[in-house]
Amino acid sequence: MHKHNLLLLPALISDDRLWEQQIAALADIATITVADLSGANSITTLAATALQQAPAGPLAIAGLSMGGYVALEIMRQAPQRISALALLDTSARADTAEATNNRQKNMQLAQTDYNKVIDELIAKLIHPSQLSDQRQINTVKAMAQSLGKDVFVRQQQAIIGRIDSRPFLKNISCPTLILCGRGDLITPVEIHEEMHSAISSSTLVVVEQCGHLSSLGQPQEVSDAMREWLAPL
Repeated sequence: MHKHNLLLLPALISDDRLWEQQIAALADIATITVADLSGANSITTLAATALQQAPAGPLAIAGLSMGGYVALEIMRQAPQRISALALLDTSARADTAEATNNRQKNMQLAQTDYNKVIDELIAKLIHPSQLSDQRQINTVKAMAQSLGKDVFVRQQQAIIGRIDSRPFLKNISCPTLILCGRGDLITPVEIHEEMHSAISSSTLVVVEQCGHLSSLGQPQEVSDAMREWLAPL
């Protein structure tokens, strides 16, 4: 059976643990690479380095949150290579002034109390009904701790500097999955509806009882949606 090459793009201070359950669930249909997005403070550079980490040839790419910003930049840098795109709990918009201000405060706080920054993030990342789910909380904390505050600052700088991708969405013609948690507080459903209406080849999936980190919050639903997205390729 032909396997797709699938490049997974993690969120802020996340790594392959963000996608652990999807990696296991899709192993029979995809050869999976998880990009290391820890090394630069611009989305443009992160996209270029992610492409360098990927195997040669056609590539399906899936990005969650910051990973989605990188995925949209990859679509600008190498559209001919991308056979399918998945945008999870992300946005095509540029950062708002308010969001940038909050990020700058958190970057300062991270220098003195990184644990507090992580705890405050967790409250926004995980669905309220799952805030006692130690598996999710421990995964987020472990990823954040192993990547550390310097990576947090670099990635926040990259996120602040991202461009508005909305003018480019109409150019995307590959099969595109747009997925978000119904309870996503950071990139709500309407942001995904906006991308869905702009990308003619897209499907929108909204996952119930689910916050921003959908791959951890409702892993089975996310894996099923990704399998459906990859299956026809």
